[in-house]
Amino acid sequence: MRDTSQRRQQIGRMLKERGSVQVPDLAEQYKVSTVTIRKDLRFLELQGMATRSYGGAIRKDNIQVDTEITIDRKQSLHAEEKFLIGKAAASLVNSGDSIILDSGSTTIHIAAHLKDKEDVTIVTNGLNVVNELSQYEQLNVMLLGGTLRRKNMSFFGNNAENTLKDLHVDKLFLGVDGFHMERGITTHFDAEALLNRVMCKVASEIIVVTDSSKFGHVCLHKILEPAGITKVVTDSNIPSDYLEGLKRLGIDVILVDV
Repeated sequence: MRDTSQRRQQIGRMLKERGSVQVPDLAEQYKVSTVTIRKDLRFLELQGMATRSYGGAIRKDNIQVDTEITIDRKQSLHAEEKFLIGKAAASLVNSGDSIILDSGSTTIHIAAHLKDKEDVTIVTNGLNVVNELSQYEQLNVMLLGGTLRRKNMSFFGNNAENTLKDLHVDKLFLGVDGFHMERGITTHFDAEALLNRVMCKVASEIIVVTDSSKFGHVCLHKILEPAGITKVVTDSNIPSDYLEGLKRLGIDVILVDV
């Protein structure tokens, strides 16, 4: 019992100093099983010191719910990564496909890379996305109606949801604001999360497109669990524990080099 108490105190100090700890590293350091370490982390969680995360734990005060920024600001962040992710994601679209492009600063790059595609139908709630697609006459484009949310230039509401419920598409390209293995795939706006969940229901494949900065982040409104998606297209800076965790779930991960 004394060894257990000392180990937990030491792990608690590590959490305060480092902000996070990983189960395999602790098991090796203390020469105990991963089951024992998980019990230690559970104890620290009950003490209010930690929040367990995928493969380890995070110091309690390190968990933050991210705040939203405007679409213009989003487009300027990680611009190179988003361009390359958009190009890679567009390569997954085949002639004859029907797809949904979610609104966002990454999906706009998918739209731009569809200019050479033929016989593709694109459904979107993004005003910036439909403006890009309007240049390419060979593409069939459907803009979901509803209420315009100017902060991210997207439409939401019952009209958009009801239109989607009558459709079936081959692929959904879903942009995200947060991707956490324990807390799920999240976004800032509740009505957007509702619409995204309908998108997921009507698509045969759910393909998440996100730069690596979104991994480990949590927003207020959950869309779905990571296990519910088919593929992830992201950049090579994805944290190694997320890459390994996604592969363990059987999710195809497509990486672009930056």
